[in-house]
Amino acid sequence: MAAIKILVAGIGGVGGFFGGLLAKQFEDSKAVEVHFLARGAHLEHIQKSGLQVIEGDERFTATPTLATDDAHQIGEADYIIVCTKSYDLEQTIQQLTPCIGPQTVILPLLNGVDCRERIQKLLPNNLVCDGCVYIIARLSRPGVVENLGNIKKLFFGVEGLSDARLEVLEKLFQEAGVEVTLTPHIEKAIWEKFVFISVTATATTYFDEPVGPIVADTDKRNTVIALVNEVAQIAKQKGIVIFKNMAEQVLAKLESLPHAATSSLHSDVTNKKANTEVQALVGYVVTAAQHFSVKAPTYQQLFAKIQTETRGS
Repeated sequence: MAAIKILVAGIGGVGGFFGGLLAKQFEDSKAVEVHFLARGAHLEHIQKSGLQVIEGDERFTATPTLATDDAHQIGEADYIIVCTKSYDLEQTIQQLTPCIGPQTVILPLLNGVDCRERIQKLLPNNLVCDGCVYIIARLSRPGVVENLGNIKKLFFGVEGLSDARLEVLEKLFQEAGVEVTLTPHIEKAIWEKFVFISVTATATTYFDEPVGPIVADTDKRNTVIALVNEVAQIAKQKGIVIFKNMAEQVLAKLESLPHAATSSLHSDVTNKKANTEVQALVGYVVTAAQHFSVKAPTYQQLFAKIQTETRGS
């Protein structure tokens, strides 16, 4: 019987942490292969010395079956976990074509709420999941990924659908020590996560501060609450039921994070990256609000300023 082949595409914070757990668990397995698609100096370090994963005082080195930047070397995979940036999604799927067969399951773990839809347009005959993670992980330097927070949960599934292939993947995650939940109500999980990351990304980038000073300031807390209420209205218009006390939930999560924690969008804008997820995390809300005729003045104001910052960089 052929080994189950898992491909993790994009070995940044999310892909490196969860892919690292999988690679570590199945390093000596004949039944499961874990492959990494990476690039540049990061790939060279992984090929030479493995991927080092750091979490607090604990660390381990993960050695995948193969680490490469050439999808042809990997061949057809049973599962592809996509962990690139949302603005790279279509290009990534195109790059992964040699790895995609008729039974390949695609699991995107990207920021944003429309990733499954975008992939399904390109791959109408494949099983494409929705997925989201709660983790603050970073590629701290080539070959090293670090989990900086105290949460590391993964949710995935297809709304209203069960499939034996998803149950197999859930079991593999569990064996690797991943805190995973397979749910047929994934849209609720996706939107509750999106509310949190969109609001966090918008606030930290707009105020140019980590979460600590934001939750400590009354006016900035009120801005966070306004953002939550605006994006929650869009979820309601889409027929998705999320927590009624969503603002309290978001503030509680922000308060539980390290004082200096910030969003990847804030980091990217601060570092003047050429590409950012400002459209997926902030612009999407403004566009959706216009589409549903929902008032989102706070998002509109903050998005306008963030756009000015990114265009001027």
